[in-house]
Amino acid sequence: MKSYLQELNDVQRAAVINTDGPVLVIAGPGSGKTRVLTYRIAHLIEEGVAPWEILALTFTNKSAREMKSRIEKVVGNKANRVWAGTFHSIFARILRVEADKIGYASSFTIYDTDDSKSLLNSIIKEMNLDTKVYAANGVRSRISSAKSNLITPKAYKENKELLLQDKMSKRPYIHAIYAKYMERCKKAGAMDFDDLLFQMFRLLHQNPDNVLEKYRKRFKYLLVDEFQDTNYLQYAIIKKFVKYENSSENICVVGDDAQSIYAFRGATIDNILDFEKEFKALKTFKLEQNYRSTDHIVQAANELIRNNQKQIPKKIWSDKGEGQKIQVIQAITDKEEGKRIADVILEQKNRFHIKNNEIAILYRTNSQSRIFEEYLRRYNIGYKVFGGLSFYQRKEVKDLIGYLRLTINKRDEEALKRVLNYPRRGIGKTTIDKISALAGETGKTMWECLQLVKVSARAATAINNFVKAIMNFTRKAEGSNAYEVAIHVAKNSGLIAEMQKDNSLEGLGRIENVNALLDGVKEFVENDEIIDEAIMPDKTLTSYLQNIALHTDMDTQAEETEFVTLMSVHSAKGLEFKSVFVVGLEENLFPSFMSMESKEGLDEERRLFYVAITRAEQYLTLSFARGRYKFGKLRNDQPSRFLNEISPQHFDTSLSVGGSMSLSSSNREERVTSGVKGNFKRRGTVASPKFAVDPSTFRPDSPTKVQTGMKVLHLRFGEGRVISIDGAVDNRVATIMFQGIESPERRIMLKYAKLQIL
Repeated sequence: MKSYLQELNDVQRAAVINTDGPVLVIAGPGSGKTRVLTYRIAHLIEEGVAPWEILALTFTNKSAREMKSRIEKVVGNKANRVWAGTFHSIFARILRVEADKIGYASSFTIYDTDDSKSLLNSIIKEMNLDTKVYAANGVRSRISSAKSNLITPKAYKENKELLLQDKMSKRPYIHAIYAKYMERCKKAGAMDFDDLLFQMFRLLHQNPDNVLEKYRKRFKYLLVDEFQDTNYLQYAIIKKFVKYENSSENICVVGDDAQSIYAFRGATIDNILDFEKEFKALKTFKLEQNYRSTDHIVQAANELIRNNQKQIPKKIWSDKGEGQKIQVIQAITDKEEGKRIADVILEQKNRFHIKNNEIAILYRTNSQSRIFEEYLRRYNIGYKVFGGLSFYQRKEVKDLIGYLRLTINKRDEEALKRVLNYPRRGIGKTTIDKISALAGETGKTMWECLQLVKVSARAATAINNFVKAIMNFTRKAEGSNAYEVAIHVAKNSGLIAEMQKDNSLEGLGRIENVNALLDGVKEFVENDEIIDEAIMPDKTLTSYLQNIALHTDMDTQAEETEFVTLMSVHSAKGLEFKSVFVVGLEENLFPSFMSMESKEGLDEERRLFYVAITRAEQYLTLSFARGRYKFGKLRNDQPSRFLNEISPQHFDTSLSVGGSMSLSSSNREERVTSGVKGNFKRRGTVASPKFAVDPSTFRPDSPTKVQTGMKVLHLRFGEGRVISIDGAVDNRVATIMFQGIESPERRIMLKYAKLQIL
C-alpha cells in the first residue's frame, strides 16, 4: 500500500481510491476532509492522470493553497499543474482566455463591491430616482440574486412575479437599473463578482462546440470542496462540465449538510441533499470520526443537530476522551457577559496555559464585539477583530490600484472617476459630470470623451497632462512586470508626493499601507511557483490585479500569533481553536429574530450554532445575558432554545469563575430559565405559543399581497403596520410595528410569514 494511503482510516481511504464515477463525501467537522480531498487528487496523479486534467474548486484561495501544498508533499512539483482555486479565480482565468467569445477584452476589470455600488448610485441618480428608496445596497442585492438564479435583464423584465415584488416594495424600476448596470459594465470592460459566474455560464452555454467541449476534454476529473455552500448558478456550471451524453461523470463533491450556513448569500442546501437524484451511480462515503474535539463537545453537537429534520443522517464520534464539560455562563447584562468572558479567558490562560492564539470569541453579529474588546483591553489581553475594513478597501490602497486598473483598461469608468482628480489637478466635479454626460449621450467611454468635452483652458491642460501620464503608464506596462509598473505609477502619479505632505501619524500609516501594497506586488512577481501559461498567472500587471481582486477576508489574515480571535460564526467556518466562547445565546439574537418565522430559518440558525461549537478542540464556553442594551434601553431576553437541545450531562456542574452560572443535571432547567418563566419546558421542547388572536378565525393572505403601509394581523404579535419591505427576490423582509408588545418593531420574512391583511 502506498505510504500516504496508510495515513487514512478505512472510510477515508475508500473515498480516496474510488476515483471513477460520481462520489459524495459527507465530511463531519474535524473528520479530515481536506486530507481526503488532497490525497484523492494526489492518488489520481499517482495513478497516471495528468495534473492539468484535474479541476478542484474551493471557496477560499487559502484552501486552494493548502490543498496544493499537501498534494506537493506526495507528488512533488506536479501539484502546481493542477487547476485548483476558488470558483471565481478559476473562472476568471478561463474568461481571460475566452473573453472575446462573449464580447469582452482579456484585460477586463473585476469590480469589487464599492465599484458596483458607485456605478449603481450613478445610474440611480441619472434616472432621477429616490436614492433612499433605491438604496444601492438593496438594488445590488436584488441584481445579485437575479444573476445567481440565471435571470438576465430581459428575463427579469418579463417575470411578472419579480415585477410585482418590486412594485410592492415601491421600486418598480429595478429591472431598468439592472439592464443599464449590465450595459455600463460591458461598456467599461468590467465584470463584478457575480459576473464571473454569470458570464462563465453564458460562455459555456453559448459556445458548446468549441469552448465547452474544450474544457470538458481538459477536465477529466472535477472535485468540489464545501459543496453545501454552492448556489444554483455554481451547480449549473458544474453540471455543464460533467453531465452530458457518454460522460464518465468523474465528479467528487465534499461537504457537510449540517454546516450549510450561507443561505443569505444564495447557497442552496438542496444541492447536497439531492445530489444522489442527479447522479444515479453515486457512491457515498461518510467521514464520521472527529479528530478535533473531545467527546462532550462532539455529543453535544450531535444532540443539537438531531433537531433538524432535513438532513443526511450521520453520527459523529471522537476517540479523544470525554474531555472538559461545557461551561455555561449566565450574565445579568451584556456588559457583565463581557466581564465574565474575560475572567474565564484569564483563568484558562493561567490555569491551563492556553495561548491567546488558541482562543476565539464567536458571536452572531459583528456589533457584539465592542463589549468584549473593552474588557480584553482592560485585562491587557491581546485580541484581533476579523470582519473589519480589509486592507484592499483602504482609500490609499484603492487609489493606487485605481491607477493600475486604468493603466491596463482605459474603459474602466469607476477607476477613471476615482483618480481623475486625485491628487488634485484642477479637474472639478462639474468637469467630471460633463465628461460622464457626454459619454452617456454619445455612447463613447469616459476615457474617449476626456479630450472631447468643452471645458476651461485650465481644466483642458490638466486633462491633457492626465491622459499623457496614463498613456506613459500603459507603455511601461507593455514591457515590464507588475512591480516595475506599480513603482513607476506610484512615483509618477503624484500619489506618494501627495501623501508625504501629511506628517501626522495617520499620514505615515497611509504611506506604510502603500509601501505594503508595493511589497505585495514584488512578492507576487518574485514568487517562484512553476507556471503553466494556460492556467497560472504570469507576472504582468493584469494578472496581479486579478489576483488581488479575488482575495477573500480569510486569505488576507496576517500570520500573527499573540491575539485572541473575535469574529462572527460565519467567518469562523473551517477554523479551529483550543478554547471557544460562543456568546449572546439569546432568543432573537441566536437564533436571530430574522429566522424565527420559519422552520427553514431556524434550521439554518441551528446549523450555524453547530458550526460554532464544533470549532472547539478542548474547551467550550457558552454564554447569554438576561438583559441586553438596544437603542439605549435594557431589554429583557430569554435564553436561546438551543441550550435546551443539549443534554445536561455535557454541562459543567462546577461554579464558573466570578460567580457566573453553573449547570447541574438536577437544576439545569431552573438555572437556564431563571428570570424567564414559562418559556422552556423539558429538554428539546418549547412551551406552546400564546396567540394574540383566535387561530380559528385567522385567515392569512398571500405574502405577495402585503405592501408597505398596510395594517396586518399576526397570530403571535397581534395587530401591526407594515413600515417597509426590502430584501432579495425570494427573501422579501417586512419591517412591521406591532402594538402592545415588548420590542414592537419586528422584521419578518414574508414567504414564511402568516399575515392577515386588515
